[in-house]
Amino acid sequence: MAYGGAGPVGGSGSASTIKQVKLERESELRIEVGNDAPLRFRLLDGTAEIFGTELPPQIWLNFPPRLKFAVFTWFGATIEMDGGTETDYTADETPMVSYVNVHAILDGRRSRAKASSPDDYESSQGPRVIVVGPTDSGKSTLSRMLLSWAAKQGWKPTFVDLDIGQGSITIPGCIAATPIEMPIDPVEGIPLEMPLVYFYGHATPSNNIELYKVLVKELSGMIERQFTGNAESRASGMVINTMGWIEGVGYDLLLHAIRTFKANVVLVLGQEKLCSMLKDVLKSEPKVDVVKLQRSGGVVSRNAKVRQKARSYRIREYFYGLSNDLSPHSNIANFSDLFVYRVGGGPQAPRSALPIGAEPAADPTRVVPVNINRDLLHLVLAVSFAKEPDEIISSNVAGFVYVTDIDIQRKKITYLAPSSGELPSKYLVMGSLTWLET
Repeated sequence: MAYGGAGPVGGSGSASTIKQVKLERESELRIEVGNDAPLRFRLLDGTAEIFGTELPPQIWLNFPPRLKFAVFTWFGATIEMDGGTETDYTADETPMVSYVNVHAILDGRRSRAKASSPDDYESSQGPRVIVVGPTDSGKSTLSRMLLSWAAKQGWKPTFVDLDIGQGSITIPGCIAATPIEMPIDPVEGIPLEMPLVYFYGHATPSNNIELYKVLVKELSGMIERQFTGNAESRASGMVINTMGWIEGVGYDLLLHAIRTFKANVVLVLGQEKLCSMLKDVLKSEPKVDVVKLQRSGGVVSRNAKVRQKARSYRIREYFYGLSNDLSPHSNIANFSDLFVYRVGGGPQAPRSALPIGAEPAADPTRVVPVNINRDLLHLVLAVSFAKEPDEIISSNVAGFVYVTDIDIQRKKITYLAPSSGELPSKYLVMGSLTWLET
């Protein structure tokens, strides 16, 4: 549910200033909410949407600080804003017509899949769309639009997020999937009722490329099993968001994802070279369409520092909510109650089994126990559903905890968790994901 606004909200400590913006047909208002205060916002008349989700008329929505979004209208609308914005401007050149044309084609494929016999697994399979392109090209925005438009038509597509750097479904450092049954809330984003989450533990695949590929395969296999038993999900298909690393190893990982998820529609945002390379390499694959789309002019490029800040906000949001409306619990456990593991490290084979002069290489998928010590301070750990340590890689996670204190003398660990009570599992998984609570 979106946050409804009650009283006026002023920006930067000043008195409230209400501003009206009239939008012509097929234009959009691009907004960046200020750093210090939320923005109240409503549709006065006409029709408009945010990332594919229609706005309710006359209802105030509260957008938290630092949020960036665009309000698009097909037929014209009047918008009212109350509060502080960093920037807001109107644009009449947008790629929305080409985006909605893609949606219409996907919609037709879903209808054909639904009409075919459930026994014919190939024909009853809806579109598997993968959105690719460089960093800050609007991949997650286009993914949201395609999902919301599909949900509005009554489909239940599966959203797959492979972008471990930012994380649209849950915190960064994870790959995840979730069914989308309603248009995505413009304020709160992707719903978290039933996410399937695998913990990679780092913000870039280069930390452990083999582990990233293994987890992509695990997630794909799990979705494939769900599709086998659910004709509706199968016909609705999936939309896969990817990371912005598209050269060298990043390109290899893109191809790995396309093939692992058996994607049959590849949407390339604003990259002629990438589109050409993918068309060339995928021409031998059966029934894979590679389509180049224009990136939106509203996309803002972010440097490494801004991206790091965004990661930090996403982790904070997990524990405290978008508007500080959640109350996480501080819990204390004995060292002996919990078992911490990391994936990767340790020799693959003993020296005696290697050729003379060869050095043992680290095994990227070996699960290694970790001693609980001060090194865990400020790390975000995943709570694994694994029943045994050797199941950690193949198991999804229940959630996350944040280590706030390690008492070596008393052998006690203090951690922040979304709720009180015992953790769903005694197995915790660490990576390099840190967070400094401010």
